[in-house]
Amino acid sequence: MSDIGHGQTTIRGRIWCIALLTCLSAASALGQGAPARESPSRVVRLHGLIEPVRSYTVSAPRLTGTGPTPGVPAGQLIVVHLVGAGATVKRGDLLVEFDRQAQLKGARDREAEYRDLLEQINRTGGEHRGARAMRDAQLKQAANDLRIAELGVIGNDLVARTTAEKNVQTLEEAKARLAQLGTTFELRGRAEMAALRMLEIQRDRAANAWKHARENADKMRITAPLDGLVVLKTIWKNGTMAEVQEGEEVRPGLPILDVVDPSAMRVRVAANQADIDGLSRGQIARITLDSYPSRTFPGRLEHLSPIATTSTLSARVRTFVALFSIDGADPHLLPDLAAAIEVTPGVVDVAAQRPPP
Repeated sequence: MSDIGHGQTTIRGRIWCIALLTCLSAASALGQGAPARESPSRVVRLHGLIEPVRSYTVSAPRLTGTGPTPGVPAGQLIVVHLVGAGATVKRGDLLVEFDRQAQLKGARDREAEYRDLLEQINRTGGEHRGARAMRDAQLKQAANDLRIAELGVIGNDLVARTTAEKNVQTLEEAKARLAQLGTTFELRGRAEMAALRMLEIQRDRAANAWKHARENADKMRITAPLDGLVVLKTIWKNGTMAEVQEGEEVRPGLPILDVVDPSAMRVRVAANQADIDGLSRGQIARITLDSYPSRTFPGRLEHLSPIATTSTLSARVRTFVALFSIDGADPHLLPDLAAAIEVTPGVVDVAAQRPPP
């Protein structure tokens, strides 16, 4: 029995030694900073829409001017020429043209009015200069008469009393006439200046109206500002969404088409707040078109908005705008196409993270 008890004690001692050594080994490993086992990375899946990096929106022009042009219906913009959807255009090619005959006629009428007012100003100015010369001559004659009357008064002591009184009367009349002419001519000069100024104001208004009519006529013919692809916009008309057609009337400011540069496209995504932790600028992405599942493109996360927007469905749901660039060009990459994006956290393009020089 003593041998059995001694054996059990030995076994228990060995078990305690093994447990103690295990604890010491674990503590030593933790003290040395041994790496912990990481969980596998989670793939972030997002959805967004294709959009061009460079584009230009063509809208119906807003006509300028101080008022409606005579003979031109207010706000009437009728499309007489429209480039087809999907057409490839070059810089300077005609995209859309509106009926501008009324604006051209208004410009010609305003030009004729402007030139007529110029002739009136020149004629009136000549008449005023002639009248001013006559007034100056009359004032000079009145001043001479006053000087003669003053000389006649000097010898009143040597002439008869009646002659002296007549000389004094003549002097008073000369003074009154000179003062009257000065006041009258000053008022007449002001009236002439006011009349000339009214003509000049009318001339300036006609010039502005002519300028606005020319600018309006130019605005009604829109050319392409860049090389690209034409994408017609849909508008609400007759109870349904449809594209603008030639011969239709549109309101000013209405978007009609986009000219997009197909050489550089990107995907705009509204990332949920739950996926933000797995996103960072420069991450490599795999982009697949929903309409063409076999079309896959490499891309990277170029921009992630630091400010969230609240969802319209719930105030607790917040989204962040993320922009993914697409490497390369493809005719299937068209605006407003849906795309699926897969992002693997930790796979980052180092060159994209470098700050610009």
